[in-house]
Amino acid sequence: MPDLTHKIAVVTGSSSGIGRAAAMRLAARGASIVVHAAKNRAGAEETCAEISRLGGKAATVLCNFADAEARSKFIDSAWNVWGGVDYWVNNAGVDVLTGASKELSFAEKLQLLWQVDVESTIHLSREVGRRWIAEKREGAAIVNIGWDQSECGMEGDSGEMFATIKSAITAFSRSLARSLAPQVRVNVVAPGWIKTSWGETASDLWSRRATAEALLRRWGTPEDIAAAIEFLVSPNSGFITGHVLPVNGGLDHSHLPERDE
Repeated sequence: MPDLTHKIAVVTGSSSGIGRAAAMRLAARGASIVVHAAKNRAGAEETCAEISRLGGKAATVLCNFADAEARSKFIDSAWNVWGGVDYWVNNAGVDVLTGASKELSFAEKLQLLWQVDVESTIHLSREVGRRWIAEKREGAAIVNIGWDQSECGMEGDSGEMFATIKSAITAFSRSLARSLAPQVRVNVVAPGWIKTSWGETASDLWSRRATAEALLRRWGTPEDIAAAIEFLVSPNSGFITGHVLPVNGGLDHSHLPERDE
């Protein structure tokens, strides 16, 4: 297990789901965590409380990443919590599959995803990288979130949207790794079918598809993704940068159930 004592990690979108699991995992290894949410203060504070209960340190900083000026202020706030940052996990993203956003048009969903997922990942990663270079900080690492099917594609509105958005994040991350090398490492975790809020309410057909597309024949969990994030920020992956790590149980398109027309 990596020892992250005295390290400081920012995990965006950590009020629930994958972000919360990542924050908890890094805190369990000794890191102090900046917990982020756009509006869900209660969820962010619940993450902080759980980390504190387990003996860790955490603080909440809220920010709407659709606002570029607010993003810059968020970086300042995150840096000032404990006087610096060592690891940055860009997990925050718009949920367009559940809640009110589910009813938006394709174009509206795509615009939101571009603003919050792509633009914020680019803005935050570039600015954080510049700061680390200026500080000559050693061992700094960025982890961004992609998608395991962004390169092969998936049919339907959701597939078209997420393949576009996550491919952009992946391509940017590979280029940023070159820009920031050798001082800062940049990697991508590409989740497969992970049982977050959408997965909890998925139809039987989608549940069958999720398990069929994994060689391990099960849904992934937020904790599976958190373990990969922990690895990619820690010194255990110190010779890895510009890499995309699929966490999908082994993508298998040979045993898919019949799909809806």
